[in-house]
Amino acid sequence: MARCLIGCGANAGEPREQLERALELLRFMPGINLLAVSRPRQTVAVGGPAGQPPFLNGACLIDTELGPHELLDLLAAVENTLHRDRSVRWGPRTIDLDLLLYGDLVIDEPEQAESAHGRRRAALTVPHPRMATRRFVLEPCAEIAPEAVHPLSGCTVRELLDNISSPHLHVAVVGVPGSGAAEVAAAIADATMARLVRHPLPLPTGADPGPWQEALAAWAHALETPPPVVDEAVAVPVETVADCWLGMLLLAAETALPAAALADFRRRFTRFAPTTTAPHVAVVAVATAEALAERLAFQARAGGHSDVFRDAGIALETRDPGATATALVTLQERLLDRLQPRDQGCDDPLAPLRPPAVVVVRADDLGRAVDEGIAAVEAVT
Repeated sequence: MARCLIGCGANAGEPREQLERALELLRFMPGINLLAVSRPRQTVAVGGPAGQPPFLNGACLIDTELGPHELLDLLAAVENTLHRDRSVRWGPRTIDLDLLLYGDLVIDEPEQAESAHGRRRAALTVPHPRMATRRFVLEPCAEIAPEAVHPLSGCTVRELLDNISSPHLHVAVVGVPGSGAAEVAAAIADATMARLVRHPLPLPTGADPGPWQEALAAWAHALETPPPVVDEAVAVPVETVADCWLGMLLLAAETALPAAALADFRRRFTRFAPTTTAPHVAVVAVATAEALAERLAFQARAGGHSDVFRDAGIALETRDPGATATALVTLQERLLDRLQPRDQGCDDPLAPLRPPAVVVVRADDLGRAVDEGIAAVEAVT
């Protein structure tokens, strides 16, 4: 038996009746034991087309004999029974059932064909990739399963809710040069009326330890604990948005510095890290090698006269955009791996800087990345 958390929501038709109907269908499904149901909460729609009616959101806790894919198919069947419309992304829905946690499993599988049956197997990602920043998910989950553990962050549901409830929320938009992280950060800061913190120096690239040490001191100073809100009457949902994360310096240094210089840099890094503000939320902008190569080539042609993807032009040699993009993808993979504490050692120097909530946005389409980043942060409130 696996213990699972399922998020439930509706904002079209008769939301309360549809939530109750969905729970009744789940209750009598073979292989499902419904353990607890949260009370419904009304919340504003986040993302998607404007003018949507508010959502009624809740959660339920189940034990199941079904495997993850079987359970996902069952939830889709319940949605289809209640006439779920999937034609509009983030659009109104009669019912929405999200598999949030399946025991302590971590699964990230794209949509794929099942050769034995000739049909498509739905994409499956657990934990749910957005749950750690969604208040409308965490509040009902904390009501019925506060000690359930998010296996990637290592935090309980209650701790994740407490994390996004900080009165001085700090968001870091993280990405390799050319990913669009700087552009997404600026858009989030504008949308949430937050203070924008930009990296004071570009990411170094060479094996000379001097620029790395200079960048470490400058970034650490920029990311010191931000001042509290001066006028509490002018409350903002997010206090600071940074387009840099100090951990990126260490990850990049590990690929560029020779062993002796890296050991010295790590000692300095370990001293600086606890003095800076660890973000509550990281929005990670991820781009393909093709998109990165195009942006590097664009900056090479622009010759520094355009601010779009300027971090790529400043920080990197762009004489061979393809090779540089390949190196950036490798760094990007390291970033995604190290942002989550799963299986990391206790002496990991990134531990004091690691955010409990991480959201990945695909940044090949910068406009879509901006929309997703803003929606992820707005869901915190």
